[in-house]
Amino acid sequence: MTSVFGDVFTEMAVLLLLAAIIGAIGVRLRQPLIVAFIAVGILVGPSVLGWVSANDQVDLLAQMGIALLLFVVGLKLDLHIIRSMGPVALATGLGQVIFTSVVGFFIAFGLGMSPVTALYVAVALTFSSTIIIVKLLSDKREVDALHGRIAIGLLIVQDIVVVLVMIGLTALGEAEGVSELGWEAIAVLLKGGLFIVTIGLLMRYVLTPLLHQLARSQELLVLFSIAWAIALGATGVYMGFSKEVGAFLAGVSLASTPYRETIGARLVSLRDFLLLFFFIDLGAGLELATLGAQVMPAIILSLFVLIGNPLIVMVILRGMGYRKRTGFLTGLTVAQISEFSLILGALGLSLGHIDADTMGLITLVGLITISASTYMILYSHTLYDKLSPWLGIFERKQTHREEALDLLADGNTVDVILFGLGRFGSGIASELQQRGLRVLCVDFDPDLMRRHDGNGYSVHYGDAEDPEFIATLSLKQVAWVVSSVRDVSVNLSLLHSLRDHNFSGQVAITAHSLPHAKKLKEAGADHVMMPYSDAAKEVVNKLFGEENKKEQGE
Repeated sequence: MTSVFGDVFTEMAVLLLLAAIIGAIGVRLRQPLIVAFIAVGILVGPSVLGWVSANDQVDLLAQMGIALLLFVVGLKLDLHIIRSMGPVALATGLGQVIFTSVVGFFIAFGLGMSPVTALYVAVALTFSSTIIIVKLLSDKREVDALHGRIAIGLLIVQDIVVVLVMIGLTALGEAEGVSELGWEAIAVLLKGGLFIVTIGLLMRYVLTPLLHQLARSQELLVLFSIAWAIALGATGVYMGFSKEVGAFLAGVSLASTPYRETIGARLVSLRDFLLLFFFIDLGAGLELATLGAQVMPAIILSLFVLIGNPLIVMVILRGMGYRKRTGFLTGLTVAQISEFSLILGALGLSLGHIDADTMGLITLVGLITISASTYMILYSHTLYDKLSPWLGIFERKQTHREEALDLLADGNTVDVILFGLGRFGSGIASELQQRGLRVLCVDFDPDLMRRHDGNGYSVHYGDAEDPEFIATLSLKQVAWVVSSVRDVSVNLSLLHSLRDHNFSGQVAITAHSLPHAKKLKEAGADHVMMPYSDAAKEVVNKLFGEENKKEQGE
């Protein structure tokens, strides 16, 4: 490590302060934080200030951030989404991957690159940023829109493909010659099969009951999740794959458990913090002198990503019976390259398949497309209104598939989200169910979850006080949010989170004293329930109502 600072702690302090300042400027300019963090790396790297040229500590934190990124992606790998979306996610995802990689290869080859380099560049152009797309769609409240659901299904397909590509590249890097590549591929398949079977057995017999015990403490649950992600990442390296593959499979192994939303919500901030060091490390490794020669190729490839990817998605969706508006809004979401593209480039650089100039080209394309597509997604509806008259070729007269998907989505909505399954909460849940309402119950006590599982209403593991968890809930079609939780601070946090996510339904909150009821009302609760007071009034009304009936009868 070389640095102008006397110790690592001071260097980290300066890096974090610079990241906070430049990140704030980036947010003010409506730029993605990824761009700002890469700018920090360029600023402190040898090309500008020269504060950091090689730092083992930053590299270690960056590798942990990559592992957690892949873990969270695997954690969200809900195969039900692919099944429910029918063939559209697979057709769109695979169609876009094949089109972009094939055409991108010929463009890169035409720019004078070698076949191996062109292949890397083409594959890097293929994948879209899961983090950026989901973040922007969440900010616009469009995750549950039809184009949002198609985009997420498409991203899942891309995530599976990118993991397979990394496995293949790792095998290619380990093979000493072409003759050994076949044997190396067979060895990788055997080891990969053993790895997956072992994880499957752990999923079936160990992980779910283990998580049930660990979930009694959310801190312990999160600690185990991080340890599991890093441990399987290290196992992946030991078995000849990569830490990315191992961490991804670690996430997949927990994706079928009822604790995945809480784990994912708790890890988002840590993941983003550690990824900061990846992008700083990436920026610090860039030589600005070498980027000058890459400007024209980067512009050509960026235009291909910004225009070609949306067009192929629109063509595929039109062929499958979707409206031009759905195709256009979905297509805009894939008009950038991914953080996985940068990781893939870094893997190729470490394997000796590409040089630093190619890595700089991929990074420059990432900077251009991520920045431009952010604006395209944020102003997607405005762009559609302006371009709609010229998009008639992508319109279908018959859109039965789109209408059927809308009906399917409506069938998966709930009427009431209930927090807390104690005595009061479980009574409310039963009463709501008897009245024919669709109820989703949320509690962080695994014993209560097990006790109420199978009672006819959905049971979810989560914390009402966690705003990241609230963000994972589909609130668009929900009419009521009800909390039977006693803690006033938890209920206040829930009210603030619902307000931040523009929840438009009714909110009923539990209080156990008049001062708390007043505070909750002032915080925005539509109704405040006081169980003991309400129960006492109901009993008194019942008793005296019966007595009055008797007197009148006499």
